[in-house]
Amino acid sequence: MGPQDPAGLERWLEVALANAETGTERPFATIDRASGRAIGSSRFMSIVPEHRRLEIGWTWVGTAFQRSGVNREAKLLQLTHAFEVLGANRVEFKTHSRNERSRTALAGIGATFEGIFRNHMIMPDGSIRDSAYFSVIASEWPAVKAGLIASLARYPSP
Repeated sequence: MGPQDPAGLERWLEVALANAETGTERPFATIDRASGRAIGSSRFMSIVPEHRRLEIGWTWVGTAFQRSGVNREAKLLQLTHAFEVLGANRVEFKTHSRNERSRTALAGIGATFEGIFRNHMIMPDGSIRDSAYFSVIASEWPAVKAGLIASLARYPSP
């Protein structure tokens, strides 16, 4: 879930920029082409160059732009960069095991469900989260890319 108010957005941005400065994450803005406005974000994170592995996470899109194809297009761009520019062997995604919307979206972009990491994280409210893991690996990338490109044809062009 993304920032919920201006103060949350400011904190989120400070962390994203600090992590980018240290090289541990690479944040991306999702921009609405029609207005030029930032409408969401995602990051490369958990970057492990020696294993050519990274995670795409901290993804959020403003409510008005959900189900519009913008996140799918952002994932196409990020996955293309990860596999075709950075030479990744694996790109992984994780979400709360109870977040059915995210799990459905990850399966919808062609990521493979790998399982549940039980008691994986302590959430800000103190609850313990189980995380559902998904991935795309290099050998799957051509088919995943073709599927993403074909699926984007369902959405109107800006």
